[in-house]
Amino acid sequence: MSGHSKWSTIKRKKGAADAKRGQLFTRLAREIVIAVREGGGDPETNFRLRLTIDRARSLNMPKENIDRAIKRGTGEDKDGAAIEQITYEGYGPHGIALMIDCLTENRNRTVSELRHALTHAGGSMGEVGSVSWQFDRIAYFGIEGKGVDFDKIFELALEGGAEDINQDEDGYIEITAPVDAFKTISDLLKMNKLEIDEAELRMLPKQEIALDSEKTIKVMHLIENLEDLDDVQNVYSNLEVSEEALAAMEEE
Repeated sequence: MSGHSKWSTIKRKKGAADAKRGQLFTRLAREIVIAVREGGGDPETNFRLRLTIDRARSLNMPKENIDRAIKRGTGEDKDGAAIEQITYEGYGPHGIALMIDCLTENRNRTVSELRHALTHAGGSMGEVGSVSWQFDRIAYFGIEGKGVDFDKIFELALEGGAEDINQDEDGYIEITAPVDAFKTISDLLKMNKLEIDEAELRMLPKQEIALDSEKTIKVMHLIENLEDLDDVQNVYSNLEVSEEALAAMEEE
């Protein structure tokens, strides 16, 4: 997991999110709408909504945007088309498996954009079930390790049902757990006033595929292009991200 986390950190440093803040707010608004529809509009009782709002605030999303998205989710604001949450499956170049989470108001547009990006890079869309068997859905937490007690986090995560707790050489702490342990671990970390950098359900590949640096970078560029599409929320792959490829990407 750490290679993928380092890659995410590099992308944040490059300022991709800030450069496309309008697109970012659109994505966050869609996440809020879906969270409200699934669990109601009260962040005190809807854990997913609370986490999404926390993330939106940390990224300086205006309060009125957040409130408008909540109202849209509850049905108070009826403007706009219905939003669907869909996961598409596909292949990148060199047979790399991809799971692509989308929130969309127009399936035809989304599929067309995904197919174009994949085909252009030498990949393809996959049938339902063609890729998903290669992944497990897990609960994931990322915590900046500077100034925190790793042993305490380890104990809390273990108490909450975590399956794996690691800290990389840069101090970043990663916790993975079964999906049903997500809320328990989150509550334990928050109760102990630990700031969570990332908290989400994500797809974890059962086995990663290693490619040479040039091929790895080609796949990483495809994933970045997919993530730039308006309807795409997350892209997961079974690509093993090497230190050499990370260094090359950071220099771009």
